[in-house]
Amino acid sequence: MTSIGLRTKAAGSGSDPGSAPRRPQRSAWHAIANGVVLAWLALTAVAALVHHELPAPRWLLIHLFLLGAVTNAIVTWTEHFAAALLRIQQPPRWWPMTRLGVLNAGIAAVLCGVAEGFPLLAVGGAATVVTVVAAHVTVLAVRGRTALGGRFAHVVGWYVWSGAALVAGGTLGGLMASGRTPSGWHEPMEAAHAHVNILGWVGLAVLGTLFTLWPTVLRTRMVDGTGRIARWSLRAAVPGLAATVGGLLADLRWLAAAGLLLYAAAAALALVPFVRTLKQRRPHTPASWMLAAGTTWFAVTLVADAARQSVDGLLPLVLVGFVGQTLLGALTFLLPVVLGGGPAALKANAAVIERVWTPRVVAVNAAVPLLVLPVPEWLTRAAWIVTIAALGAFVLLAVATVTRTHRPSPVVAGITAGVLLTALAAGVAVGGETSPSTVAASGTRTVDVTLADMRIRPGTIEAEPGTRLVLRVTNKDAMRHDLRLATGEATPMLDQGESATLTLPPLEKPIDGWCTVPGHRAAGMTMKIETTGSGTPPPANHHHATEPGQLDLAAPMSPQWRPYDAALEPAPGAKEHRVEIRATEQELEVAPGVRQQMWTFNGTVPGPVLRGKVGDVFTITLVNDGTMGHGIDFHAGSLAPDVPMRTIQPGESLTYTFKAEHAGAWLYHCSTMPMLQHMGNGMYGAVIIDPPDLPRVDREYVLVQGELYLGQPGSTGQVAKMRDGRPDAWAFNGTAAGYDHAPLTARTGDRVRVWVVDAGPTSDTAFHIVGAQFDTVYKEGAYLLRKGDDGGAQILDLSPGQGGFAEAVVPEAGHYPFVDHDMRHGESGAHGILHVTD
Repeated sequence: MTSIGLRTKAAGSGSDPGSAPRRPQRSAWHAIANGVVLAWLALTAVAALVHHELPAPRWLLIHLFLLGAVTNAIVTWTEHFAAALLRIQQPPRWWPMTRLGVLNAGIAAVLCGVAEGFPLLAVGGAATVVTVVAAHVTVLAVRGRTALGGRFAHVVGWYVWSGAALVAGGTLGGLMASGRTPSGWHEPMEAAHAHVNILGWVGLAVLGTLFTLWPTVLRTRMVDGTGRIARWSLRAAVPGLAATVGGLLADLRWLAAAGLLLYAAAAALALVPFVRTLKQRRPHTPASWMLAAGTTWFAVTLVADAARQSVDGLLPLVLVGFVGQTLLGALTFLLPVVLGGGPAALKANAAVIERVWTPRVVAVNAAVPLLVLPVPEWLTRAAWIVTIAALGAFVLLAVATVTRTHRPSPVVAGITAGVLLTALAAGVAVGGETSPSTVAASGTRTVDVTLADMRIRPGTIEAEPGTRLVLRVTNKDAMRHDLRLATGEATPMLDQGESATLTLPPLEKPIDGWCTVPGHRAAGMTMKIETTGSGTPPPANHHHATEPGQLDLAAPMSPQWRPYDAALEPAPGAKEHRVEIRATEQELEVAPGVRQQMWTFNGTVPGPVLRGKVGDVFTITLVNDGTMGHGIDFHAGSLAPDVPMRTIQPGESLTYTFKAEHAGAWLYHCSTMPMLQHMGNGMYGAVIIDPPDLPRVDREYVLVQGELYLGQPGSTGQVAKMRDGRPDAWAFNGTAAGYDHAPLTARTGDRVRVWVVDAGPTSDTAFHIVGAQFDTVYKEGAYLLRKGDDGGAQILDLSPGQGGFAEAVVPEAGHYPFVDHDMRHGESGAHGILHVTD
């Protein structure tokens, strides 16, 4: 048996003698349809760069790619393959162009509706996309019944069920976009939506196409028995996908797992001809290498998904490794073929689109593991940059390939540009998913207000007197919230995704707003509408909150912020340690968007962590680079404080030598009076002296808990808060909620040891990891619990100046919050995330 002939002749002629004159028209149609695909790919790259959606792609980037580029490609190419393989009668000339225009209008409506907060527009767009795809596969099914059939008859079945999956997935997406679904349904619906679209709409279309496309790309024979395998694998894949989606919607994990296993088995069966063909001839062209790599990553995705029943954390693998490479590989082969012009043109077009393909393919496949593995963020970001660069290079080469053969008419170019620019405008305007803390407005203005993370954003709206404000309020939280204004306007209680609009009379005076759910206002869920003569917002680089809970800890950190490295290196082998520590004053970001002048050791809060073993000698040179006197006190040493702990003036230095006689997690801090102020402004750190025979663990971190007092250091207001023990926030390693934004990492089954030192200066801590149990606890030089004991522990409790460590084995992938279980502290900054991956 021979492979199908997707050659220039197949693109424009066949057994029908009347088909030859339509060749130029058909190739022009492919130039237009694939030009739209390339435009969506370009928008994907632009969105990633404009919104800095790296290293984690968000909703806009995902849907520009999957809904925009991939959906257009699937609709265009499934029709092409069905027609070419089954000799289906060509549709009326108006149908493909009408379908293209309506489909992309629906896609643009979904993007604009969700991004701009117009649920009806989003629902209408989703309904349009679903209707177009349903009509498309219905036409394929009806026309396929009158086709020749034969060994390619299975193709239509795969495409019809692929379209049915998009109908289901698009319906779920429209329901979520409407904001009318109960908040408890959102998570299972989102999981089902992702699976039915990725495994169904994309996966079934790809598997159905590979039966014939793969041997064609390799220019070899289609192996015997392919049709039989295609039919049987489809009969297993569809019920497997249905069970997966049903299990996710009903929260029946066993059913979802069983469905995924059945789908994976069906995919494995479907790929048998792929592997057998590979044995006949190895990849030798750019398209064949990309398709081989994409199929391999698809198999990896299925294995990982079957084990987890979740695509969380796998999206980069799906987007880049599987879908992206499969799409680009197919286009690399198919575009030169369908653009027409004869063998010489085909060869010339292929040479353009295949330029520098080797470094592009190698770079992308080297980047894929870095997108999903727990590597440093800079490495993940670099991998995304490589990926986007490779995508951009392909788009430019593909556009050059299309335009050298077909120049679009002004009408077609105008329509296409109008639809796509609408989507891009919506994405650029609001796709970043963050809100400024202050909005200035004048005249009549509509302001988007979001309720999430126990905050109302923006927290301040500034407008000139007489301004008519329209507040479009959306709850993006899993909890129910509302917004009530002091002037009486109020939204109903909103579930997740629901929106309401408040129209205010002309502004005359400042107005307070808050959430009325009990306790939410006190926790900081408030806003203020201010009147101003200039409409210019005040500087926002400093925050002067006076009560705990007023900081917006869920707001994004600034791009310049870098987390304190909590990873603890093993104790060095040397018995003597020489360290220079400099006392400086430094402005640091101590909470999201909040900068504060701090007194520091070596420019960080806490200062550098020192580590050694019992018997080690530490020689510390303290240099005062500040503007006031400072000293230093190491709890890890035992010696008369008169000389080594004395205060030295700016420009002076001293040498402090101590021997570590005892193991423990020890505090060091500034010894200059008043120590309350020096420690309260950041002058503290940790010394870790290992207990004898301390075993190695998989991950080891150190957290120094301290208190944050905002305001001018040493000012009357700040000192009053310190004396009353009223911090503005609590922090691990100097930044309130810092490790929410830069989680610590581990792998499933890792033993994690966390050293904790309570720097105070006034608060106890009750360290706890949510979802984990401690089997080892070491506090103040003694083991309270050892691995192998019958009991377990949940808290490592420490008073100011105390330290210790706790160990736990993280059992499964997920996000494990670690907190000070004194919830006043935990909810006010002493909180972080341990992100565990498989």
